[in-house]
Amino acid sequence: MSTHPLNHSSPSWKRLAYTVTSVSVGTLLLLLPQIQHALPAGSHPVQAAAAKLLGPVAMLLPGANDFWHTDGNRILDKQGRTVRIFGVNWSGLETKEAVPGGLEIRDYREILDTIKQNGYNNVRIPFSNEMVEHPTPPGHVRFSNLNGSINTDLRDLTSLQILDRLVAYSGEIGLKVILDNHRSEAGSSAQESGLWYTTQFPESAWIEDWTVLANRYRNTSTVIGMDLRNEPHNADKGGACWDCGGPHDWHLAAQRAGNAILAVNPRLLIFVEGVDSYAGDTYWWGGNLEGVRRSPVHLCIPNRLVYSAHEYGPAEYAQPWFNAATSPANLSSIWRRHWAYISESGLAPVWIGEFGTSNHDTDVVSTVPGSAGQWFTALVEFLGGHPTLGWAYWGVNGEDRYGLLDALYSSQPASQLKAEALASIRNGTHLHTFAVTLQPEPYTPAPSTSGKAATNSEISTQILGRSAITRPAQTSTSALIHQKQVLAVKVQKSALHSQTAIIPGSDQVNVQPAIAASVHQAISTANRSLANESERVKP
Repeated sequence: MSTHPLNHSSPSWKRLAYTVTSVSVGTLLLLLPQIQHALPAGSHPVQAAAAKLLGPVAMLLPGANDFWHTDGNRILDKQGRTVRIFGVNWSGLETKEAVPGGLEIRDYREILDTIKQNGYNNVRIPFSNEMVEHPTPPGHVRFSNLNGSINTDLRDLTSLQILDRLVAYSGEIGLKVILDNHRSEAGSSAQESGLWYTTQFPESAWIEDWTVLANRYRNTSTVIGMDLRNEPHNADKGGACWDCGGPHDWHLAAQRAGNAILAVNPRLLIFVEGVDSYAGDTYWWGGNLEGVRRSPVHLCIPNRLVYSAHEYGPAEYAQPWFNAATSPANLSSIWRRHWAYISESGLAPVWIGEFGTSNHDTDVVSTVPGSAGQWFTALVEFLGGHPTLGWAYWGVNGEDRYGLLDALYSSQPASQLKAEALASIRNGTHLHTFAVTLQPEPYTPAPSTSGKAATNSEISTQILGRSAITRPAQTSTSALIHQKQVLAVKVQKSALHSQTAIIPGSDQVNVQPAIAASVHQAISTANRSLANESERVKP
């Protein structure tokens, strides 16, 4: 694309000046490379002014210069503090619609605010090479809903320009972004061939598109890294392989692309996914990193490499390790063999770039061997026990069967149980804690008022009702809420995972898995009641 110097008295220059004064500072930083490119050195004093203005502003913006780096199996911020990526995927730009999901219903800022408010610190945004090379204004964006105007600043923008706005607003609210090259031609899922290139978009185009994006966002550390390619696979059928040599060797291609990106912005993290099969061991697409033992990726700049795996349960595909003999222990062994060993041995950080399950309670929590709920519970607990492992849940999209939000993209999670499970990883309250503080006497389920055996709901209510919760006169409502919630989570963990509650000063009492759903429902009810009370009574 050719560019010409702008005359400061021309209408074009006036439009540019108006645009610059009308956008947020975060967006202005993203526009700086284009402004500088449009104004060659010495053509206009705006360059000197921009340098003086934007230099200090960049230092003051939250996270504007907070690029991350690695040290062993950890990711560190600029100050050398360990950071953990806990994010979500927001898909749509990679599809033929070329727009993130939900923009026909909600303002993009509302969706990003919801991600932030639900405790996540990162968004993985998939895109296609077609979107980068042939950006057009998408059709699936609306500019009003029942509440008024939405997405008005996206009108007439191309998909690539919409990505600019997503990045800018993410930076304003403190979210980091990882860009994910999901496929070559626009479409759904991973590239059919399993390779990182096609006839229309050869490897040279793939690398060039990455350098374009690295240059586009080089002035903001909101974009913290690049996920080079989504789910390389078909290693045994002419697709991407690891350490096989030739044009299909994914780990060598990752080195080429990673080094090209770092030549443009040496401060970025480079995320490299695995393949599906190595030495005859077949696993999830992008999830097999066994080849790293023999042939790690070598980048020209140290402390920039993060390996990434994708992990799913039997709802995605009935892999042979999901069966009647499946246990959390053998799942952990499988994860260690394919990807976790890299982190555990201190070779490099590992980030689970995708994992997900449906919003059915039994697909979130279950003790049934080989079930989706057993897999998800075990993975949540495994991630909780490995604080150096980062992750990004797939996905936030309400139209997705694994979606965190509902079809209306409401601010509340579609599954509170799943949201609580993910929060337990973030908050360090993962599910291996079994001790429960209850009243110090044995628990014997009381009979039902009907004279029949107590129902599951009655048992769970008795368990929660016996919790050691008191409200002294000086106890604030907020403190009571916190006390009740902490205990409720502990009871839930015990009921769902240990099947035993340890009661101080007494014998153990069995809590059967069958009452798990009722326990969860009672917890949710108790928390809602306390939340309502907090609105009426000031602490």
